[in-house]
Amino acid sequence: MTETIGLEVIAVNGPGVLHQLTGVIARHEGDITSVAILASTTDEARIYFEIQLPGEVDRLKADLAGLAVVKQADLTNTMQRIFGKRIIIIGGGAQVGQVAIGAISEADRHNIRGEHISVDTIPLVGEKPLAEAVRAVARLPRAKAVVLAGSLMGGEIEKAVREVREQGLLVVSLNMAGSVPEAADLVVSDPVQAGVMTVMAVADTAKFTVDRLKRRVF
Repeated sequence: MTETIGLEVIAVNGPGVLHQLTGVIARHEGDITSVAILASTTDEARIYFEIQLPGEVDRLKADLAGLAVVKQADLTNTMQRIFGKRIIIIGGGAQVGQVAIGAISEADRHNIRGEHISVDTIPLVGEKPLAEAVRAVARLPRAKAVVLAGSLMGGEIEKAVREVREQGLLVVSLNMAGSVPEAADLVVSDPVQAGVMTVMAVADTAKFTVDRLKRRVF
């Protein structure tokens, strides 16, 4: 039976180390779904893998530990299991804070019922930094939705919104000036309610689907 595991490896830092680690994982028919270098110094690196593994975990750990470059290999819970789906709130500080109040309160309600939803915030100003941040959300592991919280957004930010929506990311916007609300999946005037509705949209324990809404502005 295939299971998804988390594995943290402390290894000697140097060229070809990642190749050796992934080679062992491949021999065990492990499918790497996520990899991140958590820390890197001159002497060693901490590398985290999430792996769909059809075989025995202990055998994989033993073979990894047998490599000369490996100092330690530990089994961990996956990030999906601990932090789950991610919602990213981007924009002006005051609006970001209000959206976060709604999102965190609603996430708590669903997490008590077995969900794992986490909320991240980053207050930003300026068209270019905001556009770059929106595009970057699509590259974040486990990110399911982004909320744009501000008073005026358009131009390059609108282009970024359309790009990440094509990649499957849910985009919620406050009802603001500019063209971003026209490009978003959902537009909500009240920032607290925007946070609540975003969590409801990504939660498996909620009976709410954006695609079934008859209108998209609230």
